[in-house]
Amino acid sequence: MEPSSSAPILVEINDSIARITLNRPEKLNALNPGVLRLLKQEVERLAAAPAGSIRCAVVTGEGKAFVAGADIAAMQNMSPSEANDMAELGHAALDALEHLPFPVIAAVNGFALGGGCELALACDFIYASSRAKFAQPEVKLGIIPGFGGTARLSRRVGIARARELIYTGAMVSAEEAERIGLVNAVFPPDELLPKTLDAARSLSEVSGLAVRAAKQALREGEGHLLPEANAIEKRVFSACFGSEDQIEGMAAFVEKRPPRFNHGT
Repeated sequence: MEPSSSAPILVEINDSIARITLNRPEKLNALNPGVLRLLKQEVERLAAAPAGSIRCAVVTGEGKAFVAGADIAAMQNMSPSEANDMAELGHAALDALEHLPFPVIAAVNGFALGGGCELALACDFIYASSRAKFAQPEVKLGIIPGFGGTARLSRRVGIARARELIYTGAMVSAEEAERIGLVNAVFPPDELLPKTLDAARSLSEVSGLAVRAAKQALREGEGHLLPEANAIEKRVFSACFGSEDQIEGMAAFVEKRPPRFNHGT
């Protein structure tokens, strides 16, 4: 069903690609508890779709911001207990996004600050407009990142760079974000969404089952010592065999024809 254009989060699914749009442009798409709850609900709905029916998702923002951060006015007078509840909600929403079985691409069209940067970090790839800006500026508010930024940023760009960005709260350009490995690619503003959707379509053409397995192996192996990560890879690799996609993919290779994947089991 087509979502209401006034909803704070819009979700559309076309040709196996889900597009999630943060839709509070008047608030620069700031994240408050209500938006986080809705994001979690929408992501869980996508996760429950039949295997192979959604093969990639794109997350973007309406207007000039991707997400300019959490709603500070809503957080200003929180007690430590209330702040913990907010952090729990933010982590739950972004963990749900990160654990979607298919790839998720952030199309960062503008400011990705604080919670917005953390939202992008929960995605598999980050593509950015040349106008985009990234920061974890929480120290300037007397707090630290609360939606997974300390862990995800250090895994994305390395611990030394993450320390610098988090301790200083410095804002970086899209080009600098690409240079340090935070962003995968930078495009002119009018090319960002078309290029991101092109990438999503390319991902939807390979075996959906294999991509889900690769994402599982990468996610489960992260943080483990190499022998343990390799054991996870062997288990997930072996489980691909006997699937319809594995049988079709290898038959197509041997027969020198394009594969016809069903992306399911």
